[in-house]
Amino acid sequence: MLRRLTLRDFVIVQTLELDFHGGFSVLTGETGAGKSILIDALQLALGNRGDAGVVREGAARAEISAEFDTPDAVRPWLEEAGFDHTEAALLLRRTVDAQGKSRAWINGSPATVAQLREAAAWLVDIHGQHAWQGLTRPGDVRALLDRQAGVDAGPMNAAWAARRQAAEALQRAERQQAELARERERLSWQLEEIDRLAPAEGEWAELSAEQQRLAHAQSLIDAAQQSLQWLSETEEHNAEALLGRALDGLGDVLAHDSAHLQPLVDTLQSAQAALRDAVHGLSAYLADAEPEPDRLAEVDARLGAWLTLARRYRRSPPDLPALRLQWRTELAALDAAADLDALRATLTRTDQAWRETARAVSALRQRAAGPLATSVTQAMQQLGMAGGRFEVALLPLDEPSPHGLEQPELRVAGHAGSTPRALAKVASGGELSRLALAIAVTTVQADPDGAATLIFDEIDAGIGGAVGDTVGALMKQLGRNRQVLAVTHLAQVAACADQHYVVAKQAQADGRTASHVAPVQGPARVAEVARMLGGERMAGTSLAHAQAMLQQTRTRPTAPDEGTPGMPAARRRASKT
Repeated sequence: MLRRLTLRDFVIVQTLELDFHGGFSVLTGETGAGKSILIDALQLALGNRGDAGVVREGAARAEISAEFDTPDAVRPWLEEAGFDHTEAALLLRRTVDAQGKSRAWINGSPATVAQLREAAAWLVDIHGQHAWQGLTRPGDVRALLDRQAGVDAGPMNAAWAARRQAAEALQRAERQQAELARERERLSWQLEEIDRLAPAEGEWAELSAEQQRLAHAQSLIDAAQQSLQWLSETEEHNAEALLGRALDGLGDVLAHDSAHLQPLVDTLQSAQAALRDAVHGLSAYLADAEPEPDRLAEVDARLGAWLTLARRYRRSPPDLPALRLQWRTELAALDAAADLDALRATLTRTDQAWRETARAVSALRQRAAGPLATSVTQAMQQLGMAGGRFEVALLPLDEPSPHGLEQPELRVAGHAGSTPRALAKVASGGELSRLALAIAVTTVQADPDGAATLIFDEIDAGIGGAVGDTVGALMKQLGRNRQVLAVTHLAQVAACADQHYVVAKQAQADGRTASHVAPVQGPARVAEVARMLGGERMAGTSLAHAQAMLQQTRTRPTAPDEGTPGMPAARRRASKT
């Protein structure tokens, strides 16, 4: 429930802090006083789009705060989003500066505007003065019925997306068969050429190393032979003999200073063993080493083939194995894209899956259409359309649609004996307003787990006379289970309210005009209802009439079954569970 709304420098409101209560509350005031400004401010706090135009002239920024009771259903979302969820109050705050830059907070933590909108889904339902326009828009009509039917559009949307993807793939393949064939021929020729080379991963590096060894084979042999001679084959001055002499010389005197000489002798002995290993290795190397001109020619030819192919396709030689794999993948994709039979089979399969989910949605819509029509028809009888009848028709679609197999259409018969026809073709503006109100009241009652706060922003426009009494009674009855806030111009509706707020303009010392809101009771409320009845020039009869209306609403019975339309509760939307 909305507890408090605080505004600062919003449009023509300088500062305002307004407390709200449960039950049915009304906002009234003269035309242009700013009644709808409060609703606009609340919608801004709930995530509606804002711009610099909402900032009061001369102010740096506009600030709006809305404090609600925290619904239990929203606590898991708050926790998941990282907002404090332990307090009883839920505070939404929004600022818009003079440059149009917006910032938002939830329970004191920075939030996005999208997160404000998500939170709003649990808090407030707003029915605007142009709600009747939605009754003529196919998308709004479908959304209305789907809410009552408890339709989860997720599975059908996913199935439709898969079907659309399959259809687009088939259409693309059918259009591009010649182009696909040319591309496939090109790729096949390139793959055939690279397959003849069959470059293996790492082969280029191995070939390059082998080519270096074979090309310098004689130099390697000569260097190894010379090293072997210096190590062991020179008659007098080879390294092995000199090292042996050094060890013999130290061995003769080792006993005289073994503490210092023994480590040196050990080192020389280790060097002698390593030297012998090197001599053995060089001998083995020379035993196997010989020039291989034939193998060198083979390696040079293989490297040349790599280089030729790499230059042709403007790649470096080491990239050829990856290029080969890439072309194979592309060719496989082209083969799949050109397989019309497989694509048609995929389309058939995805179409069947979509139709199964769409038929399930159709069944839910069919079950909800009748009770909705009955409930709205009942409400029409109380709203000045006695004998009228409301229907929800499900019109089959000729072509598949992402929204299902049918388009719901609202139909109405304005009086007894007439055939219901499309609402937009037969209903007048006043009838549309009454129908919008009947549907709003009906659908709100059908969703007991819905938002705790309901706002009706001049939805009673075009309604008057005795129908106004019924509108007020309906809203008062809704207020027994929900918090209802209505912006109204009807005295009959205002007289039914549990709380009454008056919006008025006031001249400021600086010559500007500001909007002010205050709760009224007693004589002030009687005067406001009288103004609504008789205009600016209130006569004694207007005051008496207003007093009588207020007295009547206080004594009117409020039994739960007081002629109010209803229907079986619809399942809560998945986004709020």
